[in-house]
Amino acid sequence: MSDESRPSGWSELTYDVLRLAAWCPGRSVPVDSWESALREHGGFEIHEAARRFLSEFGGLKTDTWTPGPCMPQSPFRFDPLVAEGESERFARLSAEAGSYLYPIGLADSGDSFLGMTADGAVYVGRDHVELLADSAYTALERLVMERHTAAPLPFVLAGDHLVFPQDPEHDLTSAEIGSRWSAETDWALRRAGWHPGRSVSTAEWERILRENDEGFAAHDAARRFLAEFGGLTINVNGPGKTMTRSPIRLDPLLAKWDFEIIDVQSEEMGTYLYPLGDTHRGNFYLTMAANGAVYVGLDYPRLLADSGDEALSKLIEGVT
Repeated sequence: MSDESRPSGWSELTYDVLRLAAWCPGRSVPVDSWESALREHGGFEIHEAARRFLSEFGGLKTDTWTPGPCMPQSPFRFDPLVAEGESERFARLSAEAGSYLYPIGLADSGDSFLGMTADGAVYVGRDHVELLADSAYTALERLVMERHTAAPLPFVLAGDHLVFPQDPEHDLTSAEIGSRWSAETDWALRRAGWHPGRSVSTAEWERILRENDEGFAAHDAARRFLAEFGGLTINVNGPGKTMTRSPIRLDPLLAKWDFEIIDVQSEEMGTYLYPLGDTHRGNFYLTMAANGAVYVGLDYPRLLADSGDEALSKLIEGVT
């Protein structure tokens, strides 16, 4: 949704990406430590244009995000310290640009440096440099909307957001797409090491959990889920469709010392829950009831989905 505070010349997607990266109108952060570090380790002398830019955008990054519906075409990191030890490179890039470039960060998922001239123009490159835009706000718009990385993202632009493209050939070879989950979920699971027919033993997990507390008793629903998905780490980060995504670790031993917590969760939900792993950087447990429903949370768990497949789809795509 558009906002009256959206800068002139920014698309809705650019505005959304910057807001999700933690930018806000009037944002201001100190730049003194960056200035002194680069002056000491490279002889970089900051100019006012770079100081203004870094004060407003310094520290913002999208290069750790998993591709999703709100993602720049060229993931960036606005951290001038990436140029420490790169003074000779920036001298060459400045000579090629015909003007002194002060480092402001990285673009293209870290493949390219960003430098700014004293008049506010932004250049991009590593071995060679090119003008990205005559102003900072236009440069941001181009990073989000126009500049594709050398390795294109698996998402494509569709109006004011990104979508996972349909691949008829892949869809035909993956029976799970459409019957179990979306092409996006299928892509993420395969990247994590899942494949059709995957089956691992759950016996050791069950043994260790029972040794730590006899209250841990696996039921068939959890056993089936862990046989197919146990041991996977699904590295998703950044904004999803309706919520922020974070890595999913499908390892029941993450809860081996916390039977009391799982027991309390079971009492609150009115059904026995068995641990599957965690998400949100270890702050939320994932658990499963005997009917296959998946719950998420710590002190206040909630029903995430009625099945393991649906739970994985929601966590991967970032759906509440």
